[in-house]
Amino acid sequence: MTSQTITPGAATEPHQDGQGKRRAHRGASPGPAPRRPRRVKTIQERNRPMWMLIPGGALMGVVIAIPLVLAVYISLLDLDQYTLRSWLQAPFIGLGNFIEAFSASPLLHSVWISVSYAVIVSVVTMPIGIAAALATQNRFRGRGLVRSLFLIPYVLPAFVVGTVWRTMMQPGGVVDTGLQAIGINSGLWLNGPQSYWTLIIVQAWCSWPFFYLLVLAGLQSVEQEVHEAAALDGARWWAKLRYVVFPYLKGPVALAFIISLLHNINSFTLPFVLFGVPAPKDVEVLPVLTYITSFQSFRFGLSAAMALASLVLVAIPLFIYLRAVKLDTGDEVKRS
Repeated sequence: MTSQTITPGAATEPHQDGQGKRRAHRGASPGPAPRRPRRVKTIQERNRPMWMLIPGGALMGVVIAIPLVLAVYISLLDLDQYTLRSWLQAPFIGLGNFIEAFSASPLLHSVWISVSYAVIVSVVTMPIGIAAALATQNRFRGRGLVRSLFLIPYVLPAFVVGTVWRTMMQPGGVVDTGLQAIGINSGLWLNGPQSYWTLIIVQAWCSWPFFYLLVLAGLQSVEQEVHEAAALDGARWWAKLRYVVFPYLKGPVALAFIISLLHNINSFTLPFVLFGVPAPKDVEVLPVLTYITSFQSFRFGLSAAMALASLVLVAIPLFIYLRAVKLDTGDEVKRS
């Protein structure tokens, strides 16, 4: 039997080859990692944001779309107290209610009253709100208290405001007594031509804090570096307001003016409480006229036509504002 001698090197050579292969494998540069197959999203996943809009869309349909469709349908019917029981079978008269509203009813007069008083109130309250915001912008002792006091007319309910001012402006009330003490005969505040200016005064008193809030929010967007640069350039207070502060307030002031205009045109509670029903002809605004036509004259079809006319009246300035904002945004995008 021949003995076979195995040298240590020969015995360890395969092991060393394996380790060398492992070292070579470890030292080699790794190749590109294999890409995982991209998972295709299902239809439910792609439309998930649309599913989230369903509750809000359903609520908008119930609160806005359905009543609007019913108002359009009622405006085409001769619906009154005699045909209300079977209103689905009321006589169809087409555009007869609209023709009567614009020709034989005080609708145009009410539109003029609503628009004129809303424009006057918005124009009067705008500088008051801007001045109040500028006065309370900088820090001073008691600024929080002053800001809270400025908001009192705005947070009070319109019913409370109308009741208090109606009591104050009655014959022999606080206003008449104060004016007679300085030798002024005020006359009737709640009846006659003077009632129009009474409505403007009361509406302006409770509306100016809205401008104050939006302008104060707009002032927060003016950077401190801009104020410091204007101070270093030696700009006076009027030049600083005109060329530094006011350019930042164009958007908030325009938005506040449009919202104030629409709110005043649609104001019902304050004129209703302040003057009662039937209101004087000088303050028979469009919402009050619609209410009287519907719930005192029981001309539901005619009142629906008036309501749709007021909707169109409100939509005109809103469309103009939205169009202007869209154009401004497009100009900014092109310039950038």
